[in-house]
Amino acid sequence: MTAKTIPLIDYRARTAIPAVADARVEPSGRLLDTRGRRLHDLRISVTDRCNFRCVYCMPKEVFGKDYVYLPHDALLSFEEIVRVARVFVAHGVEKIRLTGGEPLLRKNIESLIAQLAELRTPSGQPLDLTLTTNGTLLPRKARALADAGLRRVTVSLDALDDDVFRRMNDVDFPVADVLRGIDAAAEAGLRPIKINMVVKKGVNDDQIEAMAEYFRHSGHTLRFIEYMDVGASNGWKMDEVLPSAEVLRRIDARWPLETLQPHYSGEVAQRWRYRDGAGEIGVISSVTQAFCSTCTRARLSTEGQLYLCLFATQGYDLRALLRGGASDEDIAAAIAHVWQGRTDNYSERRSADTPRAGRIEMSYIGG
Repeated sequence: MTAKTIPLIDYRARTAIPAVADARVEPSGRLLDTRGRRLHDLRISVTDRCNFRCVYCMPKEVFGKDYVYLPHDALLSFEEIVRVARVFVAHGVEKIRLTGGEPLLRKNIESLIAQLAELRTPSGQPLDLTLTTNGTLLPRKARALADAGLRRVTVSLDALDDDVFRRMNDVDFPVADVLRGIDAAAEAGLRPIKINMVVKKGVNDDQIEAMAEYFRHSGHTLRFIEYMDVGASNGWKMDEVLPSAEVLRRIDARWPLETLQPHYSGEVAQRWRYRDGAGEIGVISSVTQAFCSTCTRARLSTEGQLYLCLFATQGYDLRALLRGGASDEDIAAAIAHVWQGRTDNYSERRSADTPRAGRIEMSYIGG
């Protein structure tokens, strides 16, 4: 039977635009795009809701009390997520990250994790199954997440100073509660924990050394992320980006660093370790040191749109296939067609004047 077509979705209007042609491609465990980039990572957004209003992600001016979230029936069910994930794994995905919004707001998320944890790569290995969270619900969720099969977590934390942190999350949430969440995750065995700090010049860059000092010797990996132009609502400006080179210079001046090799080809963070053995840090430099040439990530939105780039303006409607009677073979063929035609390299082409209208928001697709 001929595989079904997969319609493109205009994110701005969320209406179908002309379909692309499709062709049958059997999963081989190794899918390459037009630049020879392998499909290795799948990031799955499970909710578009969040209990924070971080200024670089969900600013209150846009995501206020009148903001309309997706209705529940628009979201992929757990069964639909697992079905799509199984097809992606057959195509070579070895790492799945659950994102949001805040993924721990999705009811019964442990059930989804348990089902995903049962998946195996073509070689029979378990997936690298992880989750990114703001940490607020970890004190009461961490043990259940670990018991369900989650392997580790990444926690977003943009400052240690309470006043700075409250300004960053913009809901007056105290930093002490996030630190308790990190401790709860560690006690539950969700290690190694990664701590992500988005650095915005003039807002929280005075927290760099304090964060480094706090997490030295902790066994956790602190990662500094350049402030990025994701979406169209965060007011991004190039002069608010603090280059990762400056972050490294500041830290190295106090605690000398040396480079580490990546864990795998396509890893986004450059790894560094303290020469005194106090652990490692990472920097993610999407703005100043584009890594498009090794990007191995696909993203599945809350309502089943497949995106090939964090800075995309359109997605591919997998939900229509899931709910329209398509077979797993049809879905596999559609995914193969999309990935094999992938040319995305936004960060290599970025400039301060690059249009941002119509860009998907980070809260919709995850980081």
